[in-house]
Amino acid sequence: MAPKTQLLIIVVAASLITLASLHAKNAHADNSNEPTANNHIGKKEYSPYLNIDYPQRVLWGDTHLHTSLSTDAGMVGNRLGPEEAYRFARGETVVSSTGVRARLRRPLDFLVTADHAENLGLAPMIVERNPELLKLEFGKQIAQLVYDGKPWEAYTLWGERMSARQDPLAGQDALIQTMWERLTAAAEQFNEPGRFTALLGFEWTSSPGGNNLHRNVIFRDGKQEADQILPFSNYDSTDPEDLWDWMQAYEKKTGGRALAIAHNGNLSNGLMFDDRTFSGKELSRDYAQLRMRWEPVYEVTQMKGDGEAHPSLSPNDEFADYGTWDKGSFGPEPKTPEMLPREYAREALKRGLKYEERLGANPFKFGLVGSTDSHTSLATVEENNYFGKATPGEPSANPQRFDEKITGYLQQPGGPDVTIRHFRTLASGLAAVWATDNTREAIWDAIKRKEVYATTGTRMTVRVFAGWDFEVSEVQLPEFAETGYQRGVPMGGDLRDAIEGKSPTLMIRALRDVDGANLDRIQIVKGWLDVEGKLHEQVYDVLCSDDRALNDKHRCEKPVGNTVDVKTASYTNSIGDAVMMAYWKDPSFDPNQRAFYYVRVLEIPTPRWTTYDAAFYGVALPVGIEPTHQERAYTSPIWYTPGKG
Repeated sequence: MAPKTQLLIIVVAASLITLASLHAKNAHADNSNEPTANNHIGKKEYSPYLNIDYPQRVLWGDTHLHTSLSTDAGMVGNRLGPEEAYRFARGETVVSSTGVRARLRRPLDFLVTADHAENLGLAPMIVERNPELLKLEFGKQIAQLVYDGKPWEAYTLWGERMSARQDPLAGQDALIQTMWERLTAAAEQFNEPGRFTALLGFEWTSSPGGNNLHRNVIFRDGKQEADQILPFSNYDSTDPEDLWDWMQAYEKKTGGRALAIAHNGNLSNGLMFDDRTFSGKELSRDYAQLRMRWEPVYEVTQMKGDGEAHPSLSPNDEFADYGTWDKGSFGPEPKTPEMLPREYAREALKRGLKYEERLGANPFKFGLVGSTDSHTSLATVEENNYFGKATPGEPSANPQRFDEKITGYLQQPGGPDVTIRHFRTLASGLAAVWATDNTREAIWDAIKRKEVYATTGTRMTVRVFAGWDFEVSEVQLPEFAETGYQRGVPMGGDLRDAIEGKSPTLMIRALRDVDGANLDRIQIVKGWLDVEGKLHEQVYDVLCSDDRALNDKHRCEKPVGNTVDVKTASYTNSIGDAVMMAYWKDPSFDPNQRAFYYVRVLEIPTPRWTTYDAAFYGVALPVGIEPTHQERAYTSPIWYTPGKG
């Protein structure tokens, strides 16, 4: 790499680190532990950075990791608890449940061990021969199966009860409380404000008919508040509105704060973004407001497929068919075309505009994050360091590594095969958070205000601002962030007060993962509602690497290329750009039309995890999966609403 290029990367990286949110100043005012500098306002001082109280760097984390305390992890071989999960996330070497040493290339900044609420800690209780568990008929029965070397029979016994919502530990709150406090104690032990944040949370596993409506509940608070409750479970209710009521009760009881992150909806069979509530009612303004109060962001990408877009819904988007899982759900019901619009983020964002027009509130006005949903206690997302969805799929030359079933255990008699096997999982994803500090409060606040973005595992840095009067040259200014927030809004923000004759202008910066691949292109995805009530979308290539030109359809004139050697699972950064800075002005803006804009950044092609496995273990590539892919980032949208703010 040329010295000038290296210098440019360093300079831009330093500039990106200072990207921030001036508009969020008030939101942070009561959350900061830093001494106030108000007594210095108006005083001329040499250092220009004394009064910065906005995010200055992106924090990387996983809001969706399972340990052995999750029954569907611990009962299928995961022996690692939350302590090992935190040590691994902090950068330590950990031995996996199958005896493979593992370590991250770089530590994470934060982690949520979001273990399933349903019979939390059942597997460790069996291993530890918990006397209270073994007093119960169910406890004795399931434990004996494990002691007799029949773990899958034990798991099936539990799974049948869980699927039928028949709590085998009903009335045993003290048992669950003990396990919950074990989880919260581990979080307190490893939480180190300023260095590493252990956020408290759990997963509510609503699965009506095997359809995935799961949510991860994340607290702003610590052990003192969290220990006052027991996690809300699928045994309590399968209705998200009941979860919201529970969260409200938690806040009233403890004085704390909670939010929920819905899983990617591609396994919901049309229920995640349905046109009716779970109880069958039409969506209302009150429902829309409550949903966005409690669920401000959405998990758009994770191991079980990517939930941004579907090729049949976005036929003009050649990058929409990424990690597509569209056979069914965990239940026997196969996928049908009419389910798809109610499963994917882009379509939901579009439909939300229509609801807002009719109801005055948007039920699908969510930001975007990614996370792993790993059940191994190991938050791995790099393709050459992927420890699988669950313990049976950990690194090995065993065919099970590729062939283990994820879905398809329940098949409709005579119906289509809905099986998805492990080789189709993605080594995804990560939550990128622009927070003022590496603390529970600051990270939670950033998620709440949607100042976040998702990646499929890469740690590329992305920043976007939208305003009415940005100039082309300003994207290259050292004061990029300050300019953006003084005269615009960041990802997750709202544009109003359209200036006559003006169109939204967006400034975007993207910096490749320092240990990863160069960038292919920066794109803007626009969705809008026209005056006739019809929904539209368009993908704009804003900047193409390697000086490729844009054609008259606003797309790169040719692909970036591909340097991957499949046999050796290697690639080079001889194509693409390390840094991309883009300016874009909406060429078809109508101030009377509701719209949203989000940024998608693509890397150059790199080997998939299955290709790394094939090279390392000397096994054949699985049939039916491409050996390469293009990792990507999705920012939270910026919304435009007609009228005055």
